[in-house]
This record gives sequence, structure tokens and C-alpha cells, in this order.
Amino acid sequence: MKVTFKKITEKYLSNFYYFFGHLRHRIFFVIGFSLFVGILDGFGLAMFLPLLEIADGGNPSSEDGNMGKLVFLVDGLSKLGVELTIPIALGIICFFFIVKGGFAFLNGYYKIAVNHFFVRKIRVENLDLLAGLKYKYFLTTDQGKIQNSYTTEIDRVGNSYSTYFMSFQNGILVLVYMGFAFLVDWQFAVLVSLGGFVSNLLFKRIYARTEKSSKKLTRGGHYLQGLMLQAVSNFKYLKASGGLRFYTNRVKKQSVEVENTNNQIAKYGNIIFATREPIIISVVCTVILVQTTFLNTPLEGILISLLFFYRALTSLMQAQASWNNFLQVSGSLDNMTEFTQELKNNQEKLGKVKFERLEDRIELRNVSLFYGKTRVVKEISFEIPKSSEVAIVGESGSGKTSIVNMIAGLIPSDDGQVLIDGVPVNELQIAAYQKRIGYISQDPVIFNDTVFNNVTFWDYPTPKNLEKFRSACERAAIYSFINTLEDKEFEMLGNNGLNLSGGQKQRISIARELYKEIDILILDEATSALDSETEKEIQVNLEQLKGHYTIIVIAHRLSTVKNADNIIFLNKGEKVAMGNFETLLKLEPNFKRMVQLQGVN
Repeated sequence: MKVTFKKITEKYLSNFYYFFGHLRHRIFFVIGFSLFVGILDGFGLAMFLPLLEIADGGNPSSEDGNMGKLVFLVDGLSKLGVELTIPIALGIICFFFIVKGGFAFLNGYYKIAVNHFFVRKIRVENLDLLAGLKYKYFLTTDQGKIQNSYTTEIDRVGNSYSTYFMSFQNGILVLVYMGFAFLVDWQFAVLVSLGGFVSNLLFKRIYARTEKSSKKLTRGGHYLQGLMLQAVSNFKYLKASGGLRFYTNRVKKQSVEVENTNNQIAKYGNIIFATREPIIISVVCTVILVQTTFLNTPLEGILISLLFFYRALTSLMQAQASWNNFLQVSGSLDNMTEFTQELKNNQEKLGKVKFERLEDRIELRNVSLFYGKTRVVKEISFEIPKSSEVAIVGESGSGKTSIVNMIAGLIPSDDGQVLIDGVPVNELQIAAYQKRIGYISQDPVIFNDTVFNNVTFWDYPTPKNLEKFRSACERAAIYSFINTLEDKEFEMLGNNGLNLSGGQKQRISIARELYKEIDILILDEATSALDSETEKEIQVNLEQLKGHYTIIVIAHRLSTVKNADNIIFLNKGEKVAMGNFETLLKLEPNFKRMVQLQGVN
């Protein structure tokens, strides 16, 4: 039964199944509350029939009266010993509408709570998937799409839930009111169906255009977010080269396209809004004309029927408006479904072998790596003993960063193995392994927060952690500078460390890695962006760490790796030679040429 339900909903109610997949039983509570609201409203309206009968001096329990098959309400009350009078009928009407109001409150409040839960669940689910995403896939994917999906698109998906179930709720009310109408007068129910069918035909074309525009809006939003990200990340270059105004014109042009698409969607929505009431009144007048002229129904006999009809048709029009609103954001729902599936399909495989710390060595055994059809690393083998310092050097494009990415568990090798203490890195619990890695890049990462939070990664400022913070900063030779700040360790650093020099940023990023209690320290061109004097100072600090960590250095400036235990010289993805500085000078002519060109003594 479960499999059958799943297949049916996937085929005919794909959107419902998407919401059901995230909300489960909550959906049925939302539907149930809506159903109760409609039924109670119907009962309350139905009680006007016996009220009118009593006021007119008739017998409300008579089968010849205006109640039709709804006479069971009066008969039921009679069996309970309740004799209908005008005050009692009014009291029962008030009771139904008061209870309906209570359920309407529960319905509205619960829908909002479920909506918030739905948005949070999607956001958390996709953030978890992002955390487990393959780094290699991340490098090739559209950054604008990721940014847009986690911000604008998630909010639009939240709106899609609200509008979808608003349409669903109004659809339920249509069925409830039509059910009551059918019990009063089946001819009336047929007219309701015809009116609803005709109005739906009128809006069908608008629905198609709205859905198409929604998908266009999602694509345009991805592109706009991508342009904005590039404008921010390349701001300095664009500003300095005079290209910023030209680039912002591209952003403006895309913004106008997104605005035009939004305006199109708004136009379709307002067509439905503006025509809704005229259509309702037109159909009501047509029904009155048909029932009084052709069916010879007394006008006073169809008042309650018309009330049910008006309720049903109003709910139908609201359902159609809500459905159009849903279609306005349906592109985002399709995008989020596709985006989530992409993330799921590109999750890194998690190993099961526990990792506490590096005990012996790191080994690369005949490792190769491809990007597409291009092989960037070719059958490389070497070992890095624990607590040693190894430098990887070579021209740009020689595969230095690719090798480090494999060692750090960011990218799996396509051939061969990367072994950590004899265990393939892909078999380790990767999160535990990467916690023991410190990574310092050419562009230090500085968050817009305090010095303490930047170094400790938002650890609690307990006495123990403050002492640990001080120790890490002293080893990174930044603690004396921190003491000169007005708020010391709680000084705000500003956007990307605006108030810091390049050397100070780099020292803070070093302190962050030392605070983590790491085993492996990776320096990826860590000092190449600094001036010679600052580079030399930081190099002295790093030399003091030698022997305490397993240090892997990617370097273009050979002066920074003269004291490394081993230097691996790469050329076009192949290991050409390995040894200390003096050994490579003797064995490898290309290395010697690089040393001479850089004027290294």
C-alpha cells in the first residue's frame, strides 16, 4: 500500500509528494484542520434554513421544506430533545461559528508553524549536504546557483508551500460547500460545477505563462547572484582597472531582466485578482436567472443555496488565485528539488576507520589525478615522516596544489593511494582526520568578528580557552600586537580584516590553526603575497614550529624552503627529483636554474 501511494503521488501529485517527503504527518493535520473549518462553516450556514422556516411559520423537519437532505440536522437535534425555536437556532448558529473560529485559529497558526519548520528543514538538510559535498564537484559547479539556492530560492520554496496548501485548503472548501449544496439541491450543484469549469478554462493559459515566467526568474536569479559574487570578490581589480562601471552595467542589465520577469508574474497574478469578483458575480447572476426562469425555483427558496454557491465559487476563485501564486514560485521548487538531488549525487564517501592523530607517516603510492580527460598528477610516490618538513615546488601548473588537496582528503586520487599511517585516506573518518590538519593559504581567511572568535573559531571564552588562545597567539608571534588593541582579544577586525596588515592577517590565520591542536600543517604559498621583510619574520616563526608538526609547504619562492627536510620537485604533474636543498642543486638542472633565477643564496 505504501509503495502504491508513493507511485501515485510521484506521478500525479509530484509537488504534494515533495512536501509530504519533508513534512510527513503534518500535512494531514493541515488538511484536517481545513476540513473541520469547512464542515463547521457549512453546518453553521445550513442552520439558517430551519431558522428561515421557523420565521416563516413552517416546519423545518418537513421533507417538503427547503432543507432537502440536510433535514437530518433538524432530526438529529429533535432526537436529542432540542426543539428548534428562533433563539435556539440562533444559538446553534453562533456555536458552530465560534467553534469554526477556534479551528480557523488552530489552522492558521499550525500552517505558519509548519511553514517555518519546512523552510528550516530544507535549509538544514541542504547545508548538511553542502558540508559533505565533493570538493572536486564544488570547484566545477555554478557558485551563483549555490548562493541563490541557499538564500532567495529557499524563501520562495517556503512561499510555494504556503500557496500550494492555500490552494489545497480552498479546494477542500469547494468540495465541502458543493457537498452541502448537493444535499440541498442537486441542480444547484451541477451549476456550481459548470461555473467552476468555465472559470478554470479562462485561467488555464495564465497558469502556463506564470509557470514559464517562474522558471525564467529562477535562472535569471542564479545568473544575477553569480554576477554579484564576482563583483564583490573582484572589486579591487575592477576598481583599479576602471572596469567596475562596465561590469556594474552588466549587473544592472541582468537586474532589469529579473525585474521585467517579476513584473510579468505580477501582471498575471493581478489579472486573476481583478477578474475574480466580476466572474463570481456574473456566475451568481446567471445561476439566479437559470433557477428562477427555467427551473421555476422561488427566489426565497434558493437563498441558502446561493449562499453555499457563493461560498463555493469564492473558494474556487481563491484556490485558482493561490494556485497561480504557487506557479509564480514553482520554478524555485523545481530548482530546489534539482539542486538537492545534485548535492545528494555528489556526496563524498565517508570512511569508517577512526582517526585520532598522525602516528607514523603520510605516503603517496603511484598517485594520479585527472580533471576531465587531463591528467594533472602522474603516478607520484613519496613519503612524509611524522614531524618532518616537506616542500613541494615546481612551476605553475605542475600539480603542487592538487597533491596537497589529495593529502588533505579534499579530492580522491583517480589511481594509486594516499595512505595515512598505512590506511587509505578515503577509508578514514574524514572529518576527524581533517580536524587534525591546519591549512594556511596565500589569502588568509579573516572573519568579520573579534580576534578571539577568529582564532578560536567561536569557542567559549572560558579561562582554559583564553589561556589556549594566548599560547597559540604567542607561537604565531601576534599576541603582543593583540595587546595593543583597545579591546584586546575582543577587538572587532572588520570586513576581511580591514584594519590589519597582510602579515598580521597571516599570523592570525596561523594562530587559528595552532589553536586547533593539529598534527599536519599545510602552508599553501602562505607568505608569497607578503613583502620580503614580513615574509622573513613569519618564516622565522614557522621555523620554530619545525619538529612539533608534520609540515607540508607549497612554495614558489625557494628561499622559504631551504631548510626543509625534503623538497619534491615537480614538472607537469610528475615527480622529477626529491632530496634536500643541496642535493637537488646537484641532481636537478631545472631546480638549479630556478634557484639562480630567484637569486637564492
